Amino acid sequence: MKLNFLLFIVFLSVISCKQEQKKTEPNVVALSSNLQYKEDSGMFHLESGEFKYDFKADQIPFKRVVLLNSSLLGYISEIDAQSAVIGVSSPEYIYSEKIENLIKKGEIQNVGNEQKYNVEKIISLKPDAILTNYIASFDNTYQLLKNNGIPVIFLDEYLEQEPLKKTAYIKLFGKLFGKEKVADRKYSEIEKNYAELKKIAMKAETKPMVLANEMYGDVWYLPGGKTFTANYITDANADYILENNTDEKAVTMSFEEVYAKSSKAKYWINAGDHLSKQELLNINPYYGKLEVFNKGKIFGIIAKKKQKANDFFESGVVRSDLVLKDYIKIFHPEILPDYQLTYMKELQ
Repeated sequence: MKLNFLLFIVFLSVISCKQEQKKTEPNVVALSSNLQYKEDSGMFHLESGEFKYDFKADQIPFKRVVLLNSSLLGYISEIDAQSAVIGVSSPEYIYSEKIENLIKKGEIQNVGNEQKYNVEKIISLKPDAILTNYIASFDNTYQLLKNNGIPVIFLDEYLEQEPLKKTAYIKLFGKLFGKEKVADRKYSEIEKNYAELKKIAMKAETKPMVLANEMYGDVWYLPGGKTFTANYITDANADYILENNTDEKAVTMSFEEVYAKSSKAKYWINAGDHLSKQELLNINPYYGKLEVFNKGKIFGIIAKKKQKANDFFESGVVRSDLVLKDYIKIFHPEILPDYQLTYMKELQ
């Protein structure tokens, strides 16, 4: 579950190529081009990317699951299904206080980390299923678990580029955990909030230029113009420095290229998990040459961070409305004068 900021950039920006829109049957619930499910003749059929799963009706809802990615915990917490979780990996990267307490009580077991999962322990827990993002290097581990009769369900929500489609995964979690009504209500609320916030943002009189992400080594990993970060910026009624770019993956640039393109930027967002501007300079003194560093405002995703855990990677995966609200507050503070940022914080 470890999500250091480099993985965040990958998850935030490195998106798979567009898939063709699937023709769906009348009884199919299509949450996105990557995810759909249906019930048919006492069976529950799930398609997630290239993976297909079939469960008998009496196998759903799940009562005992192991989660190998903290991002999926956001959905679990939002529908209050924490009691169904019996195992997690890398608990130090989990933000949820309720999950943390269940781990301390021994009701949720630590099953390892992304370097090495404790397969024997997972098998001994006898889970109904394992939920995880797909990582090709773990194919042998996945197969071993499957050979022991444990379904391994791959849910790659990080591939979704439209914020509300990422949120929509909550509907599948509602189905898998017997919380359909709660999940549908939560999604409807978030969807409504998001639409209303977009309308509010459109009332702004200015449309500031925005820079995003940071450098690793000599390379700046910018979200492509069609990634979900870019979509958030657009929905918050601001201009992204790569708004004309059509990539759905990270765009790599040198400092010189970013310097030239960001000369009019007023805001720099997602500037890592750094706590201050000085910390940024300590990592890369060249940042001090940027116009936005000296005259603009810089925001990091640090408002709900404790030790190694960051709630942006849990509840923020689901609560696209709150993420959008943060960006609107940053770009147009006059529109939401009384709102306090949820996930973002300005670097001083």
